[in-house]
Amino acid sequence: MSSRKPLDTQAVGLMLLLCTIWALQQIAVKAAAPDMAPVLQISLRSGLSALLVGALMRRRGERLVWRDGAWRAGALVGLLFGLEFLLVGEGLRHTSASHLVVFLYTAPIFAALGLHWKLRAERLRPLQWAGIALAFGGIALAFLGRSPSQADTDAMLLGDLLGLLGGAAWGATTVAVRCSRLATAPATETLLYQLIGACVLLLPAVLLSGQTTFTPTPRLLGSLAFQVLVVSFASFLAWFWLLRQYLASRLGVFSFLTPLFGVGFGVALLGEPLEPAFLQGAGLVLAGIALVGGQGVLASLAAALGRRRAAGVGENP
Repeated sequence: MSSRKPLDTQAVGLMLLLCTIWALQQIAVKAAAPDMAPVLQISLRSGLSALLVGALMRRRGERLVWRDGAWRAGALVGLLFGLEFLLVGEGLRHTSASHLVVFLYTAPIFAALGLHWKLRAERLRPLQWAGIALAFGGIALAFLGRSPSQADTDAMLLGDLLGLLGGAAWGATTVAVRCSRLATAPATETLLYQLIGACVLLLPAVLLSGQTTFTPTPRLLGSLAFQVLVVSFASFLAWFWLLRQYLASRLGVFSFLTPLFGVGFGVALLGEPLEPAFLQGAGLVLAGIALVGGQGVLASLAAALGRRRAAGVGENP
């Protein structure tokens, strides 16, 4: 029997804080882009966070498992994670942070499709298929409903497409973890593979693209400190702690809040404009994600309501 429990006030508060942190992640990278290329920022934060996670593992007496081909799964997950953030970094050069966070957080849709194909226990139900159709309809609207007069439309389209591909890479990472030995590995081990993969993949990309120049401004240093200490280290460890304590299906429902917060922060903090078509499409995407990720919650609520009604009927003579 599972020892994980339903959400309580502590879990809800912590999830709201984590969603806020994850939404600010892209804002911090975009804000510091004039001082350092986004890809270089993400490469540095991944490498420094990997050192912190490695130190934590050493303190706990944990170590990477190389036997039984575990390193192959780790290499694949690291490659996919690095690819995700390569796409994110390049996407932020062309589009707004509020656009990118919405397209990146289509990851649950791609993960659901991959797990449906790979694992019998993860077969999608009709309501989830409806959510996927709704999300892809929203993506199409966000891409195709733009005003022709919008400046830099082609550049933003490219950035949005890179964000969407980043979401697909993130979804593939989830599938790779769930379908390999990493599904039962310590969370720190999986996170370390991902961080190392991102650093190893992104550093050559930075060198080959010539994005190595930077200006060490207070804005850049503050952004990097936030990304390393808060985003890539503390928030992920808090997330893994939540997964060990609470039901994952309940926690997953909060995922749609991150892009919602991200859009708000992009407008409020960076002054990013929003087009009506994008807002409408983003709304459909978020609704689709909520249907896919929240299906388990909806089923539980329906079952509880059914039991309550049955109990009420039984009590009447």
